[in-house]
Amino acid sequence: MDVIEVEGLRLRCVIGVHGQERRGLSDVVIDLRIEPPLPVVDAVDDPASVWDYKPPTKAVIAFVESSTCRTVEALASTIARILIVEHGARSVRVRVHKPGALRYTDSVGVALERTTSDYEPQNRPQRTTAGVLA
Repeated sequence: MDVIEVEGLRLRCVIGVHGQERRGLSDVVIDLRIEPPLPVVDAVDDPASVWDYKPPTKAVIAFVESSTCRTVEALASTIARILIVEHGARSVRVRVHKPGALRYTDSVGVALERTTSDYEPQNRPQRTTAGVLA
């Protein structure tokens, strides 16, 4: 499998459950491992024939910087959806870390993997009229 990796994307956003966390911006570090819609072609030096990773990366940056997610899990899940649904990635691995979130650690975070099949209509959670997952 051919992948494009974006490592150490350092951004700031409102994230957290507790009031003091939500009053200001927190640092997050994001790593992306993206399987593009087309394979990375061996020995091709033509920019027109490869998947441009700048637009999806910019979309992730714009989302994160305006996000008010409460959890890193929700942030990572939405990033995965953006990359697959809006930018055509075949699969992704998203890691989101929040430096300093837990005492005596460098960071705390989550890693998740998603594929296009995770976003097919039959795989989406169904909601009842009350908004509860069925």
